Amino acid sequence: MKTDSPHILCVNPWIHDFAAFDFWAKPLGLLTLAAIMREKGITVSYIDCLDRFHPREPSQMKVLWDGRGPFRKTQIDLPQGLENTGKKFSRYGIKPQWFKEDLEQINKPDIIFVTSLMTYWASGVQETIEAVKEVYPDIPVVLGGIYASLCHDHAAKNTLADLVIKGPGEHQLKNIIQKFTGFELDAGNLPDVNIPDVEISGVSDVPGISNRVNDLDDLPFPALDLQNKIVYAPVLTSRGCPFSCEYCASSYLEPKLRRRSPENVFKEIEHWHYSHGVKNFAFYDDALLVNAGKYAFLLFEKIIASKMDLFFHTPNALHIREITRKAADLMFEAGFKTIRLGLETTDFSADRSHDVKVAENEFFNAIAHLKAAGFEEKQIGAYLLCGLPGQNLDDVEASVQVVKHAGIIPVLAYYTPIPHTPMWSDAVKQSKFNLLEHPVFTNNTLFPCVNSSRDLARISQLKNS
Repeated sequence: MKTDSPHILCVNPWIHDFAAFDFWAKPLGLLTLAAIMREKGITVSYIDCLDRFHPREPSQMKVLWDGRGPFRKTQIDLPQGLENTGKKFSRYGIKPQWFKEDLEQINKPDIIFVTSLMTYWASGVQETIEAVKEVYPDIPVVLGGIYASLCHDHAAKNTLADLVIKGPGEHQLKNIIQKFTGFELDAGNLPDVNIPDVEISGVSDVPGISNRVNDLDDLPFPALDLQNKIVYAPVLTSRGCPFSCEYCASSYLEPKLRRRSPENVFKEIEHWHYSHGVKNFAFYDDALLVNAGKYAFLLFEKIIASKMDLFFHTPNALHIREITRKAADLMFEAGFKTIRLGLETTDFSADRSHDVKVAENEFFNAIAHLKAAGFEEKQIGAYLLCGLPGQNLDDVEASVQVVKHAGIIPVLAYYTPIPHTPMWSDAVKQSKFNLLEHPVFTNNTLFPCVNSSRDLARISQLKNS
């Protein structure tokens, strides 16, 4: 058994896309693993290929008041099969030479962990691992994250990763580290997720983690301090979602809704504010307000009582029916500045094609509560799904008008076909691309399930209306 602590490098990969912007986007899973390993005595390094504040960045990157801002952008060749789209494709993030220099300047790692987010950013992950292997060809690379979980076979076949894992990584750490380094990680108090279809190929002979508990409060706060600069902090108060929407993979990635205590979440917010001066926080939850009386309200009350001057944002959308007058008042007093509602459509009929999660009166009541609490129109946006398989754009246009009439901002959410979702098979059948060939064809910028040029023009008009 190896007793010397290994050195593990964590890498957040480049993005390859037609457009990208830092909308409070951080690799929370990877940074949580980094914090766990650091807490267990392992040496951890971190390189963020999306770093807006890289030391070699010659110009100060723009930072909006809420912490968001643009990534460095470099045009690259269009993926095969998209050469005739007339679009421009880019690498977002630091220069490859900077990445190479960063890799060469750190002490040689024993394992390299690479995360992944959007499935259609697959080629960015591929390029990142190729760059890693050029500097450290003999060091094992472990790939995890959303793309790795949803497109496991594609990732295993098309990247140079030595191991591709599915699902949350914290309960797989012990096996991975022991397999590649021989180091015995003390895995006590790591949460047990009990998720089927989570596998580590080739390590079945390694003993699993003992003394596991199902308590997210036992996890350390993510290692945001490994960044060159912290301009906002992502916060996740829960994992999972009680809904199983046809277009969403949340219930596949996290089959159970698990919660952190309000006390634990408050301590995290307090930590980043007082230790690092962070004022902007983005909630990553899929179900922030669900069962709010036992969770969110207690957290908001603690924030209000603390009198910390903070700004909160909800990019992942709030469940509309949970926005009561009390919820709206507490959010306003706590310092919420960006409210996004998961509306999807204003077709509230019971016989509509897709799930009905909110009734018409609930939608208008929620808006009334938010405005009565003090929120302005520019702070409230409602996500409307656009580009679904077989979708009638008349319904989208009608929804846009209803939302505008309600006095808030319609935000078109372009549909991305995602494997392991109920809608995936319809998308595969109706798409103008072969979605099974490569994840890049699922990119919502391409509107893969909109086959009419007339409809594409109409979507453009709706976006700009």
